[in-house]
Amino acid sequence: MNVLVIGSGAREHALCRSLSLDPAVTALHCAPGNAGIAEVAELHRVDALDGEAVAALAVELGAELVVVGPEAPLVAGVADAVRAAGILVFGPSKAAAQLEGSKAFAKDVMAAAGVPTSRSYVCTTPEEVAEALDAFGAPYVVKDDGLAAGKGVVVTDDLETAVAHAAGCDRVVIEEFLDGPEVSLFAITDGVSVVPLQPAQDFKRALDGDEGPNTGGMGAYSPLPWADPKLVEEVLETVLQPTVDEMRHRGTPFSGLLYAGLAITSRGVRVIEFNARFGDPETQVVLARLKTPLAGVLKAAATGDLADLPDLRWSDEAAVTVVIASHNYPGAPRTGDPITGLAEVAAEDAPHAYVLHAGTKYAGEDRGTVVSAGGRVLTVTATGTDLTEARERAYKAVGRIGLDGSQHRRDIAAKAAADA
Repeated sequence: MNVLVIGSGAREHALCRSLSLDPAVTALHCAPGNAGIAEVAELHRVDALDGEAVAALAVELGAELVVVGPEAPLVAGVADAVRAAGILVFGPSKAAAQLEGSKAFAKDVMAAAGVPTSRSYVCTTPEEVAEALDAFGAPYVVKDDGLAAGKGVVVTDDLETAVAHAAGCDRVVIEEFLDGPEVSLFAITDGVSVVPLQPAQDFKRALDGDEGPNTGGMGAYSPLPWADPKLVEEVLETVLQPTVDEMRHRGTPFSGLLYAGLAITSRGVRVIEFNARFGDPETQVVLARLKTPLAGVLKAAATGDLADLPDLRWSDEAAVTVVIASHNYPGAPRTGDPITGLAEVAAEDAPHAYVLHAGTKYAGEDRGTVVSAGGRVLTVTATGTDLTEARERAYKAVGRIGLDGSQHRRDIAAKAAADA
């Protein structure tokens, strides 16, 4: 199978790595990719938001399956353009991707499907914002209705901060605060059948102890030893399948990866939000544990044949991923700093630990030096017999990497490992 992956982050590197290990994949391409992805796939230049350009590239390459990684191209309708060219796509249509593109739309779908979620108000004026914040009280949860690269949500006890965030958005969704730990659960769907993956937990705040500003994610782990063994089954029955059914009934079937961000509250499971693609950094740990070859699963979703797919096979090992971010992240990141230690990790820590690239590029045409090119620069993923061993291996590999001014959390999966 000739596969083209669209995107350039650690999520796409994780996808490309898994696909490169699949015997069914005979050719692997990525556009635009990054320095790490270049080691496992042939890179191509393309504007990932230009559906016609992506479709033309897929035709040129003879791609049999296109995997659209990031949310922005999906919301822009890139998957539609590729499908119109007669090529299989893993990823929802523009209409279906509104599950992530608009939080207000997602709330409407959940209400119609009877999916448990938080109470909320959609606000477009300062007066509506003030009334909603007053109705719920602190902690205040204020979400930009549209895409915001993982940074559109503010959870704060400070009313002024909440009001200021709302003022910077055209339309906001203000919600009641949900107590309890958060869980990410991915599901692959062809618009009818739904196949859940293994749950993971990520760490949104920049600093240890869940302090500091919100980020796109600073690390993740899987499995969740503290979670109810029936969690996946419950979420499939009460959240994932009803949502997919409702989308189909609306005439906008959702095919691809449905990502449910969940809160395990004192009142039961509640949906925080939906995403329309694999999450980063959770993808890194989920795919590290998936034993079933990936390409066939993605193709089955694209062809509508998920019901015929054998049960997924999973490793009993644990996986932990730690994000290495650039100086000043999540503010304006410093870029262009050389990265060292990548070869040492490959030589000393593989196969139990490996580096996935996010914001990187080559310093020159000779590809001799890799430099930072974004906020989240690398993710180091490791596996082990349990979370303790996976953590030890991940942080040992992190210690080999040099990036001036970089930062990373030191407590990823620490509590879960200690309590296991």
